[in-house]
Amino acid sequence: MNLKSLLPWVVVLGLLIGLGWLYAMSQKQEVELTMLREDSQQLQKLRGEIEEASTTRAKAESEELRRLRNEVNQLRTEKQQLAAQVQKAQAQAQGAQAQVEALRTIPGQPALPGQPAVAAPTATVRPGPTPSNPEQAQAAACVNNLRLIDGAEQQWALEKQKPAGALLTSADLAPYLKSNAVPVCPAGGVYTLNPVGVMPICNIPGHATK
Repeated sequence: MNLKSLLPWVVVLGLLIGLGWLYAMSQKQEVELTMLREDSQQLQKLRGEIEEASTTRAKAESEELRRLRNEVNQLRTEKQQLAAQVQKAQAQAQGAQAQVEALRTIPGQPALPGQPAVAAPTATVRPGPTPSNPEQAQAAACVNNLRLIDGAEQQWALEKQKPAGALLTSADLAPYLKSNAVPVCPAGGVYTLNPVGVMPICNIPGHATK
C-alpha cells in the first residue's frame, strides 16, 4: 500500500478520534452541569431552611418580648396596688391611734394595758359626758390592734414584694410593729393572722373592724 491509499484511512481515524474526544467532553460537561444543578438545588433548599429558621426565631423572640412586657406591666400594677393598700392601712392605723388617744383622755376611763389611768373629776368639777364602759374600751383597743397588724402586713408585703393572698407569721410582722411584737387583745382574745389583703380577726364577738 502506498501513501495515497493510506491517507483516507488516516483521515477517517483522525475524525473518529476527534469525535470520540468531543463525545467524551460532552459527557463530562453534562455530568458537571448535572452536579451544578444539584448543588444549586441544595443551595436553594438551604437558603429556604435558613430563612424559615430565621423567621421562626424572630417570631419566638417577639412573643417572648411581649410576654416579658406583660409581666413587667402586671408587676408594676401589683406594686401600685400594694402601695395604695399600705397607705390606706397607715391612714386607718393613724385614725385608730387617734381614737385610742381620745379614749385615754376620758376622765374615769379604765386604763388600757400598759397605760396609766386618768383620774376621775372631783365633786367640784362639772361632770362631762357619760364615759364608755370597760367592754367598749377593750373592744376599741382590740380594733386598733387589728388595724395596726393589718398595716404591718401591708408594709411587709410591699417590702418583700408579696402578692395579695400571701401567708405570713407573727415573726414576719414583729419588725413592723411597736416593741417588735404582735399586740394582744386586752380582753384576752386570740388573733388570727389572715393572708395579705384580708384583715386579721379576734375570736371575741364585737372585736371587729368596721
